[in-house]
Amino acid sequence: MTLRARDGVAELPLYSGGDACAVDLSDNTNLWGAPPGTSRAFAGAAARVARYPSAGAAELCAEVARYAGVTPPMVVAGCGSDDVIDSAFRAFGTPGSCVAYVEPTFSMVPVLARTNGLRPVAVAHDDDAERLLASLRASDPSIVYLCSPNNPTGSALPRAFVERVLESIDALVILDEAYGEFTTSFGFELVRTSDRLLVTRTFSKAFGLAGLRVGYGVGAASVAGTVARARGPYKVGGVAEQVALAAMRDDVSWMREHARLAIEEREWLAAQLVNRGFETMPSEANFVLLPLAGAPGVATALRSCGIGVRAFSALPGIGDALRITAGPRPMLEALLSAFDKVVRP
Repeated sequence: MTLRARDGVAELPLYSGGDACAVDLSDNTNLWGAPPGTSRAFAGAAARVARYPSAGAAELCAEVARYAGVTPPMVVAGCGSDDVIDSAFRAFGTPGSCVAYVEPTFSMVPVLARTNGLRPVAVAHDDDAERLLASLRASDPSIVYLCSPNNPTGSALPRAFVERVLESIDALVILDEAYGEFTTSFGFELVRTSDRLLVTRTFSKAFGLAGLRVGYGVGAASVAGTVARARGPYKVGGVAEQVALAAMRDDVSWMREHARLAIEEREWLAAQLVNRGFETMPSEANFVLLPLAGAPGVATALRSCGIGVRAFSALPGIGDALRITAGPRPMLEALLSAFDKVVRP
């Protein structure tokens, strides 16, 4: 008897983060490093390594609830925010039902949908909000995924549009705010009045803890509780929980200052590229997206110079593009020096 994977699973792409390089501007993490309380938290958490962590990271959920201005039952933690999204797909999507999203967006969304036996339906971006809303509604989704600021474009959604989606589409709405600390976000406010919204966030970006894989979702207690049931226990390691707790308790000011620096450097980088005759897309995240013909080849040439950026081919409505993380000025200067060698406007 031949062992067969479920239909569609064998065709799913394996995610690749790329090889290490001297200046890595490819993954939108905090390039200033981890918050100062990390070392102390690691030392204090060493005794926890031999024991299982708490089943649902209750202590962290309580701290996140204070940060978000909600109650602890409205928070669910996971192994990165993509784990929370994966669990939400599993919890609220029936096999064969639709996950609708606006493309281009987070590349894992269709993968997670198919992994859970759901049907991903990509809707083309439309500047006309009502037409876009109608396109999302027409797919008859059980889940609508929205990302703001969006990865990979950096654009943010208007609050009024998200409210219209909640009002007019009878589905779970996931608002991915992985980059929410870099802009004026509103997801935490909306969950206080909606029982169909799940806002997801991560410690991997502004908080500088990408290596620990900690994320969370905030929604009505009925939503968060259902996601927790689909997620299963022990998804946040004991050491990871303690370090994330320390970041929330002691290092929010540090995080906000470095988010401000990322925004400042993002704007400087965009201006430098414009001065070279290129045009970046408006961004409210910690990166810029540069539409550029032949971007994959440029990324390969940059990597040979020790510079890592993320290349995209044929993004819908955009074409080839490079996504470049904003970081400390010397890293961006190294990028531009290499860029000038391999690209001409």
